[in-house]
Amino acid sequence: MKKLRFAVMGCGFWAKFQIGAWMELKEHVELIALYNRTLSKAEHLADCFNVPAVYDDPQKLLDNEELDFIDIITDVDTHPVFTKMAAERGINVICQKPMAPTFQQARAMMESCKSNKVDFYIHENFRWQKPVRVLKEKLTSGIIGKPFKANVSFCNSFPVFDNQPFLAELEQFIITDLGSHILDVSRSLFGEAKSLYCKTQRVNPNIRGEDVANVFMEMDDGVHCYAEMSYASILEKERFPQTYVLIEGDKGSLYLGPDFEISTTTKTGTTKEIVEPTIYDWVDPDYAVVHSSIFDCNQDILLDMLGKKEAETTGEDNFKTIQLVFDSYQSAAENSVINY
Repeated sequence: MKKLRFAVMGCGFWAKFQIGAWMELKEHVELIALYNRTLSKAEHLADCFNVPAVYDDPQKLLDNEELDFIDIITDVDTHPVFTKMAAERGINVICQKPMAPTFQQARAMMESCKSNKVDFYIHENFRWQKPVRVLKEKLTSGIIGKPFKANVSFCNSFPVFDNQPFLAELEQFIITDLGSHILDVSRSLFGEAKSLYCKTQRVNPNIRGEDVANVFMEMDDGVHCYAEMSYASILEKERFPQTYVLIEGDKGSLYLGPDFEISTTTKTGTTKEIVEPTIYDWVDPDYAVVHSSIFDCNQDILLDMLGKKEAETTGEDNFKTIQLVFDSYQSAAENSVINY
């Protein structure tokens, strides 16, 4: 079988994990080029993964190399630019979340890919975390009956601004950076929102954007879903970067809590199960639940490109998540309920 040839755009912190995950699928894909505006970073990563070509000019890369797709792992401001460049050349696009800096730009990315008849995917990996997938399987099994209420939570005091100081300068921070994950997990578990109401806060006085956001949604199937996110919460059981989920149904409840433990409670009692992430040799153990899910997301997208199944995180699907992100900001600014 002919391998799909691809290039990675951007050689920052996340690129080595993204490429590591692709290497697990090297039977089907071949990484032939890297782009980074600082060429030395691309050269270093190329040495690590034996990539034959490096560029500091994205247009030269796209014009010189024969590609089936690109994987964009750059700053969000460049996502629309690189997506348009690739789409106009008939190259399929995978793009990191969040899709775009604005809702209008996200829509333009969608339209550009559609008009040029190229496939467009968003690399949204939180829904692919192994504990979240097992939780979804249990929910779908009906063991807790019909769900009516849920809490999806990512709250801790992790010093995110120490590792990524640029985040402190963002006018819109936690909903775009983290909310795109948490709102997507909510959609993955409970479907689409019928209404949304959001409140935000800035607790850290040394940042520009919000570091706390709470989004209350009524989903189409009637579930009341409360999505909360915070980097200002000093808690007893903080497990960055783990997501906690509590789901209540008419026959019981499911709780994904600290250290990947899923509790299933019905009238007959509670059972517990530990669902640990898969550890690959390229994974940072402290980030394992996030890093290992990159493989599962990549594999799902690959199967779509090979015509074997429809990917979950297509651009069209993620457009619904990005709408929730920007509608959350609108709701908070206007103190209003957004109805769909």
